[in-house]
Amino acid sequence: MSKTASVALAPSSSMFARLLASIDRLLMASARISNRNGDLPRFGL
Repeated sequence: MSKTASVALAPSSSMFARLLASIDRLLMASARISNRNGDLPRFGL
């Protein structure tokens, strides 16, 4: 018998994590657009 046990945990993507990920994508897209235009990207909301 094995002395180790493995537990498979499914990654739980809560609504808060999805919200933060979408805000992050929005800010990164804004920074890319600013960089393409030659401006300094504004960080934060």
